[in-house]
Amino acid sequence: EILRLPNSVYMKRDPEKRIRDIALWAADTARCFTDVLILKEDHRKLSTLTHIHLPDGPSAVYRLSSFTPSKNIPNHGRGSRHQPELILNNFSTQLGHKIGRMLSAWFPHRPDHIGRQVVTIHNQRDFIFFRFHRYIFKEDASKARLQELGPRFTLKLKYIQKGIVDTEKGEYIWRATKERDRRTFFL
Repeated sequence: EILRLPNSVYMKRDPEKRIRDIALWAADTARCFTDVLILKEDHRKLSTLTHIHLPDGPSAVYRLSSFTPSKNIPNHGRGSRHQPELILNNFSTQLGHKIGRMLSAWFPHRPDHIGRQVVTIHNQRDFIFFRFHRYIFKEDASKARLQELGPRFTLKLKYIQKGIVDTEKGEYIWRATKERDRRTFFL
């Protein structure tokens, strides 16, 4: 699995299909999808994540970097089918709240505490870090430690649009610019 998301379905993308067509297909109420995630590869490395919240948007496009699959993480654990707990850190602006709510929609709001799995989505300087962990209790239950399950990756928001992604006629809610002050953060 590329991303460890509960209740998700992986489908290989037909290169002939546009993103808008995929989103409209998934938005059909009979299919019961709530979000569409499209991963793009450049030179055999994951580079872009497009997130479309169905049925009417918004849509966000992120630069994906530092992707490390579970098998490359030292002493990684094996995840289970339990629903993870979700921790969102540092999404404090209005745009940050919107992005945080979109990202939290990937995970059901009914965690199975039996599985002891945690997903941490942490915003720091407009970089969004994803980490998947399991907490392990000592035998006397006095202390707990974290074991990383993986994968781990980082996202950087490129832009967010109203509705379904349309690069030609879409209305942008927010868009990254080149002439940005290094001390100003948006999320």
